[in-house]
Amino acid sequence: MWQEAWQSGKRELLLERLRENKQAQWDVVVAGGGITGAGIAREAARRGLSVLLVDRQDFAWGTSSRSSKMVHGGLRYIASGDIKTTKHSVSERERLMKEAPGLVDETGYLMAHYKGVFPGPFVFNSLLRIYDFLAGKKYRKFHKLMAFERLSPLINDESLIGGTQFADAVTDDSRLVIRVLREAQEDGAEVLNYIGVDSLIKENGQVVGAQLKNAENDEVYSVRSKVIINATGAWADELRGEVSDEKHIRPARGSHLVVPSWRLPVAQAYTAMHPDDKRPIFIFPWEGRTIIGTTDLDHENIDNKEVAMTRAELEYLMRAANGQFPKAGLVEKDIISSWAGVRPLVSSGALNPSKEKRDHSIWSDNGLVSVSGGKLTTFRLIALDALTAAERYIPGFSARDSGADMFTPYKPSHSLFKSLPGYLKKRLQGHYGMDADRLLAQALPNDMDVIPGARATWAELRWSAKNEAVIHLDDLLLRRTRIGLLVEQGGLIYKDKIKAICCQELNWSDQQWQFECERYQTIWNKYYSIPA
Repeated sequence: MWQEAWQSGKRELLLERLRENKQAQWDVVVAGGGITGAGIAREAARRGLSVLLVDRQDFAWGTSSRSSKMVHGGLRYIASGDIKTTKHSVSERERLMKEAPGLVDETGYLMAHYKGVFPGPFVFNSLLRIYDFLAGKKYRKFHKLMAFERLSPLINDESLIGGTQFADAVTDDSRLVIRVLREAQEDGAEVLNYIGVDSLIKENGQVVGAQLKNAENDEVYSVRSKVIINATGAWADELRGEVSDEKHIRPARGSHLVVPSWRLPVAQAYTAMHPDDKRPIFIFPWEGRTIIGTTDLDHENIDNKEVAMTRAELEYLMRAANGQFPKAGLVEKDIISSWAGVRPLVSSGALNPSKEKRDHSIWSDNGLVSVSGGKLTTFRLIALDALTAAERYIPGFSARDSGADMFTPYKPSHSLFKSLPGYLKKRLQGHYGMDADRLLAQALPNDMDVIPGARATWAELRWSAKNEAVIHLDDLLLRRTRIGLLVEQGGLIYKDKIKAICCQELNWSDQQWQFECERYQTIWNKYYSIPA
């Protein structure tokens, strides 16, 4: 089974094949293991192409584990007249909620309306009328003052006249990437993390392959391919620079704060207009915590390293939260963690990143197809567009949209599944799909206990360690599970339990555990804690 390629020790078998086959040949080599690359690999493999996907860091390491976790239809596009983008986004949102319940789920949104403050109820509900029409469902509802205050007991009630409720969806972005990659594997794609495209191989001006570099030991492998698809997102100009002098990507940093839900209890997501610049900030429940974000700032000189929020961003987000919920009185010591990511915007020369378009763009350069921009919500459509651009390099191949489901339906058969509470059944179904039964089969006694402070169980941690290409501790705690974001001290308040699982399932010695633990603490303190 292709799943075995991700198990501890199996990675070396694929690397050995790359060493022995000096001119390994694929139809498609995908550079980038975020949601766009995962979608491309999934759609290419299901159409019978041989696919190799590589990422020089971990899967979803970049933008696709650091988004705002929202699968939304793009309400703001209606205001700018871009109905087509909104229509596509709403359609894909509805599709994902239907296909992946427990991973992509509907969540309510609330917008408070204040006397004399734009947008007022009439304008906002007019936009939502179009939004709901495109979805084919009515989600919107206006709440008068008293009803809205009952929904929002901590809300800023000065000049408050009521609020509007609507709906979008929320997800665990890195788990979404893993599920899509697993579907690609099942259709034959080979998928490797910590292996990057170091350079392109060109013959007579045509890209015919790539030199791959192992980030763990600097080993180099040569592969041939009919087409290379550059799905490296915010880093797309770097690889494309080998064949073109054009620069189109405008990296923009978005940062978020995580606080305990009891300190800022919100049952739905709030869209709050920041008191400083009137930008919309979201305050929403996620995985049992409350999230505040995001900023939108140019992030120049992007490199192959983690990014962190600045002190100014922290203060900016805290002002937004306390402006919308002054009765909560959030203070810095309430913050559990933070995260920052760099999103790929395609530059149009707008004055600030918030004004740039969010649609994707594709460039074709003699065997290299580059794709960047776009939204998490529309990753399937982006993948199909990228493969359409690749058709010219693959004789007889068609990327026509068949309308087939992205995910294989999960049909539970393990006896333990029946005894689980409903919320946990839904979580396992959504987060692990076809692998949920095998996860339950590998669980040890007490593994189904939920990790305090998170929504994940110890069985999920064990499954990911053994079966999901974990190379480093941050892969496990920050991306396969989200314990590093949700639990104090990056999850290391449970160090002994985590160590036991890692040593059992990853065959780590005490010395290796110590190295990984110190490495993780350094990463977490610098990039995921409170900025100094």
